[in-house]
Amino acid sequence: MAKPRIAAPTPRPVDDEEAKLGKVLAFMQHLWAVSHGLHSMSKRMEATLGITGPQRLVLRVVGRNPRISAGWLADTLRLHPSTLTGVLRRLEKRRLLGRITDPDDGRRALLALTDDGKKLDALQAHTTEAAVRRAMRRLSDGDLAAAARVLHVVISELERG
Repeated sequence: MAKPRIAAPTPRPVDDEEAKLGKVLAFMQHLWAVSHGLHSMSKRMEATLGITGPQRLVLRVVGRNPRISAGWLADTLRLHPSTLTGVLRRLEKRRLLGRITDPDDGRRALLALTDDGKKLDALQAHTTEAAVRRAMRRLSDGDLAAAARVLHVVISELERG
């Protein structure tokens, strides 16, 4: 007796993630991929440059805004101050960042780059920032504005909890 033939399932298009996952999960898949890519790049930066992505971001912001307070930096990076404290400690320990007394308020410390910090601030190759810059060059100003609006709304909702 011959075995009955079972029709092969119709293959789904591999590139149609929305059909497989639905709109929300397909979009979240992209967010997860970005998060994973940032984390992976940060590990590579630490191995090759001796600095993580978040540490470089702090150096870049302080480099563009010398003598800023840790509170202003935390607000700018949208980080809780206690999270930023650990990053700042590591950068100070490596002598990439220093604190100076605010001339207007002796109780307040301001952040500034050391000479070694300035060298890493100037570095362009093999960084997360370089990858993002390359990606941005491939997009129109309208695409970038739309992406920024989408990310802003997602961030707002995540912050709302």
